[in-house]
Amino acid sequence: MSFHSGELKVQQRAGVRAGAEEVGEGIADFVPERAADFLKRRQMVLLGTIDSAQRSWASVIVGDPGFISVPAERTVRIGALPPAADPARGNLARESHAALLAIDLVRPRRLRVNGIGIIKDGAIQIKTKQVYGNCLRYIQERIFVGCRESPPAEERRIQRASELSMSERQQIANADTFFIASDHPEQGADISHKGGAPGFVRVVDSCHITYPDFNGNSMFNTLGNLTINPHVGLLFIDFDSGRTLQLRGTALIDWDSDRARKFAGAERVIDFAIEEIINNANGFPLISKFRQSSRFNPKSPN
Repeated sequence: MSFHSGELKVQQRAGVRAGAEEVGEGIADFVPERAADFLKRRQMVLLGTIDSAQRSWASVIVGDPGFISVPAERTVRIGALPPAADPARGNLARESHAALLAIDLVRPRRLRVNGIGIIKDGAIQIKTKQVYGNCLRYIQERIFVGCRESPPAEERRIQRASELSMSERQQIANADTFFIASDHPEQGADISHKGGAPGFVRVVDSCHITYPDFNGNSMFNTLGNLTINPHVGLLFIDFDSGRTLQLRGTALIDWDSDRARKFAGAERVIDFAIEEIINNANGFPLISKFRQSSRFNPKSPN
């Protein structure tokens, strides 16, 4: 894999160029058979897309095992669509950058697919450019035990805002998991998982949140993208209630080591300014049971 200028810049500053090159050798442009089998067994998939203004959005789509398939080695098909109010529907009305993250919350394991996506014949099709597995760190173990009944259309609650309400602030402050979508104008989209102990994401005020960046796979796909294009999308899922919060805004890397030490396990800190919020009370219909936190979660000395 050849890294773009943003990724190279972050890798160099973090001192991990050699490690990144080694990890990058494992990236393919097609879906191996084992990865295809992994995809077909999933019940949820995360999707990163961009709107007409090159702003990223993170979405979640759920379905019965088999709703994700690989009809050809360089094509992934998602046989379901996000909710009608989700920006991904409009973003993929024609061919555009798209990124997929399939995650197993039990083992744990995750697979990323980046390429070009489009909604066609009631499904999302992604032509693959990059396919690779990710490390298992910071994934909180959950098992899906059923599905919530879909409420009538008139009872579905979707709210849009530019500032967080108190309940939204509380959801983010209690989160142990979120997802972030980013995009490079030429190289394409990416979506990544972030996890930690509850409270690892800090709500600064109604328009700003901050989170620590932990040690990862050294490629810095997300941070590399946002150095070129700071417009990113965050997705928070309340696994208890099913509410999803999609946040769109801009992100900035803070390399101040003194500030990073205020976050357990942080190597740097990311500041996110909120521009738009989509609150969907019924955005995640799967019912999950929490099993245990990741053994990799940094522990506060306090």
